[in-house]
Amino acid sequence: MDEVVRYTYRLRPGRTAEAALLAEWHRCRFVWNEAVHQQKSGFKPTFCRLSKLLTAARAHSPWLREGSQVAQQQTLRPYAQALDQSFTIKGRGRPTVKPRKTTAPSLEYTQRGFGIRDGRLVLAKGVNIPVVWSRELPSEPTSVRITRDSLGDWYASFVVRRAIEPAVVANGGIGLDWGVLVTARTTDASFDLPYRGHRARCAAELARAQRKMARRRGKRGRQSGGYQRATRQAAKLQKKAARQARHDARVWAKRVVDHHDLIAVEDFTPKFLAKSTMARKAADAAIGAAKRELIERGMRAGRKVVLVRPAYTTMTCSSCFARAKQRLELAERTFRCHDCGFTDDRDRNAARVILAVAERGHTRVDDVRQSDHLLRVAVAVAVRA
Repeated sequence: MDEVVRYTYRLRPGRTAEAALLAEWHRCRFVWNEAVHQQKSGFKPTFCRLSKLLTAARAHSPWLREGSQVAQQQTLRPYAQALDQSFTIKGRGRPTVKPRKTTAPSLEYTQRGFGIRDGRLVLAKGVNIPVVWSRELPSEPTSVRITRDSLGDWYASFVVRRAIEPAVVANGGIGLDWGVLVTARTTDASFDLPYRGHRARCAAELARAQRKMARRRGKRGRQSGGYQRATRQAAKLQKKAARQARHDARVWAKRVVDHHDLIAVEDFTPKFLAKSTMARKAADAAIGAAKRELIERGMRAGRKVVLVRPAYTTMTCSSCFARAKQRLELAERTFRCHDCGFTDDRDRNAARVILAVAERGHTRVDDVRQSDHLLRVAVAVAVRA
């Protein structure tokens, strides 16, 4: 059995190839904006109608004919899909105009518009680009997407089919509680995800780059080349730290998924941490990225992934499921149960509660407490009878 995945590689285009990519992007952006204009003028642009309009426009415009028809057609396809979703899904906005200065370049090619020759990516109209092959493609790609990030680096994302590898046989479950001092605290200490602090290590260098940006920033109009270089240096440091955090999350998620068939994850949204004093450390920990990586990898491996609501997980005892009367402050790192005397680390106890909730087939603590109460009532009634 196969699965459809994307393999992304870095591109090293020269000046000529980069100029050709940007020119192609401007043509595709013009096609998109023209479709938006047609929709606003009362015309209902389906993909077939837009394709006919593009063919007519290419017949009368030499500038459009200089570009690839495949790339321009693939620009209209997601536009038509987004427009259909705006009509069918309530609250979904319609496609808007793509500005020249703020929109990142993105080109899509099908098999008719690209090929791989001698380790190079050859696009329509003879654009030849070297590729940094960090790994081999598992099969012939069916399409490719060319993108450029905010640093000006180009990437090629190939759509390929890959054989699904059988998941490693695993038994047992694990519960995860997200935090800041430790990014992920689990029921088994050997599977904890520690806080690496990649941005903290480059904080001094990043501060120097940001001060340089502040000194070179002009009052109005286009900024100088020195300011652009300082901005690029600061963005490079941010990108490096983000890639290191993403790599750590992938390695950790693979290890957790390979050893457990039940993964109970706290359904935690770290948005509120952005307004707290721990905002910088929370952003450095990249809790959201680690959570997405763990859920996606677990579902691909066929594991049972349960998202448990975080309400009352910190206040509940993992031994007797008694709930504390008062909410624990962030400074209190040890949980003590006043009913049974159980004592443990605050986050470790919450991870055990999350796992217990998932094992009983629930997604929140209140469901477990209610079901346990009904079970005790039923047992008492049976004993009386």
